[in-house]
Amino acid sequence: MSERAAIALGANLGDRAATLSEAIRRIGALGRVVAVSSLYETEPVGYLDQPRFLNAALLLDTELEPEALLDGLQAIEQNLGRVRTFRNAPRTLDLDLLFYGDRVIETARLTVPHPRLQERAFVLVPLGEIAPDFVHPGIGTTVRALLDQLPDRSGIVPSTEQIRIPEDC
Repeated sequence: MSERAAIALGANLGDRAATLSEAIRRIGALGRVVAVSSLYETEPVGYLDQPRFLNAALLLDTELEPEALLDGLQAIEQNLGRVRTFRNAPRTLDLDLLFYGDRVIETARLTVPHPRLQERAFVLVPLGEIAPDFVHPGIGTTVRALLDQLPDRSGIVPSTEQIRIPEDC
């Protein structure tokens, strides 16, 4: 049975748009990409001494179980040059599993819904574009309502950069 997953994408090193385009193409091998948001330029969070991010979100219908999907996403990150150094470090690619259907999952490796998504405009703005009525299963609130509750969205602006969404996703 297929589940709908929501995935956040971010990059702030190298050719960000090309990396995100390639990541979307590769994520298509993990299921069927149903929707992709626009791109947004965002300020870094946590560690501030780094370049701005290019962020997006996508919806994926997948047959993979959550941890297998996580494995696939982490393999894509690694194959596209992600090196994990320290928390909130600059990176070529960041893929976060935000939602997996209406499941609430807490294992040693995976927490879904993503634990801080309701605090992060750089996640909620693109996700709200493609899934505003999706209900956060942990708190019972729509993405639109979570977005409306954010105190500050000032660090997020629509990007002029474009990505090419492959036809075969």
